Amino acid sequence: MADSKKKRGAADRALIALSESYEVAYWSKKFKVTPAKLKAAVKKVGHSAKKVEAHFKEQRHKAADRARIAISEPYEVRYWSKKFKVTPARLKTAVAAVGHSSKKVEAYFAAKKETAKKKKTVKKTVKRKKS
Repeated sequence: MADSKKKRGAADRALIALSESYEVAYWSKKFKVTPAKLKAAVKKVGHSAKKVEAHFKEQRHKAADRARIAISEPYEVRYWSKKFKVTPARLKTAVAAVGHSSKKVEAYFAAKKETAKKKKTVKKTVKRKKS
């Protein structure tokens, strides 16, 4: 059993009792997650509050990390180069210009494409005027 109301020491405080609604509410609020996510985490890693907290920290880290481009990792460079349809060198230049956020890098390439389209349009217009 994960919790005993007769035991009130440190060992009891370190465990999450899903059978007690007030504990589910407390730990959900503490970890800033829904009760369903708390229950899933306890099922996955056990009743230890430290293990559950570590699990949620890891999940948040993974979510934040997905949106960042790690230029130091070759597999990331390959992935993002293929995704944005650019060379690794252009990807590295873009990251140096706007930072590691994939959204900012995507916006950078979109702006570059827009500028290139405008230049093509201007060149075509200039050629037509010369003719």
